[in-house]
Amino acid sequence: MPSIARKPGKALYERLGGHDAIGALVDELLRRMRADPMFARFGGGRSIDSTRRGREFLVSQICELSGGPSVYYGRDMKTAHGGLGITPAEWEASIRHTAAALDHFKVPAKEKKEFIALFERYRNEIVEA
Repeated sequence: MPSIARKPGKALYERLGGHDAIGALVDELLRRMRADPMFARFGGGRSIDSTRRGREFLVSQICELSGGPSVYYGRDMKTAHGGLGITPAEWEASIRHTAAALDHFKVPAKEKKEFIALFERYRNEIVEA
């Protein structure tokens, strides 16, 4: 398991442990969301390749937003999530799963807050209902 440890004075990307650690964090987050019946409607009809591609987009986006060398080439969040009808309750559940994934890796409070803020900036572009 990649180490997720605080390294003061560095970008969040580095403090989290870089690409592989962020990838492990995304895997844990996605595992939790797939296990939650609230998100079942989002999992159907996707090929394994499409699922993997979505994971890679999420990893690259988080790496870029957290100050890493990755470049996110995916769609903007409004376009990517448009028409899904994501509700405030689903959004809050996704944030809880994010926090739980961070806790799983014992991410310190400061980095946890910064990481969740990366998602929160997109709330108004993603939540529709």
